[in-house]
Amino acid sequence: MAKLYWIWSTMGAGKSLNLIQTAFNYEERGMQTLLLTSAIDDRHGKGKITSRLGISRDAEIFSPDKDLYSDHLVPAAQAGMGCVLVDEGQFLSRRNVEDLARAVDTLNLPVMVWGLRTDFLGNLFEGSNALFSLADELREMRTLCHCGKKATMVLRRDANGNAVSEGPQVQIGGNDSYTPLCRKHWAQAIAQSRSSSIT
Repeated sequence: MAKLYWIWSTMGAGKSLNLIQTAFNYEERGMQTLLLTSAIDDRHGKGKITSRLGISRDAEIFSPDKDLYSDHLVPAAQAGMGCVLVDEGQFLSRRNVEDLARAVDTLNLPVMVWGLRTDFLGNLFEGSNALFSLADELREMRTLCHCGKKATMVLRRDANGNAVSEGPQVQIGGNDSYTPLCRKHWAQAIAQSRSSSIT
């Protein structure tokens, strides 16, 4: 029976690498996969899923207002795809996630989605929120804070390496802009940023 899987973490946990490995495992067994990624994240080119290790795969792109069910998921089921693998799941809209759930329920098409749980201020993204609500299975990938504890938060840094405590929810970047931290060290950095912006 097909399921909708939501696999989340902070930055730097190897989400994209895990997705690429999953696609390889399916394909090694003769099952084709549909890969999807966000139109927003074009750091490595549009329609590219790229891990920090440099491994990359081509993917079809989604946007929040796109009809995933008709444009991608029905054709994938008709082509006999083994599963759908989605990167940057935090950038999905509620409608996108409902389309994914519908494909699981009506097309018996397994869907696995990787992405961030929260933004740099600790707020859920729309896609993450919808996935926590609708996914059949939830999995957390883990990475470490500099103190050795599990990193559960992500800190945004400016060009000078200083913590940022305000700004738009979405700002595309990698290790140059974001650092995974435990909640304690994230809260300290945010508090310091807010206090230095007041003085």
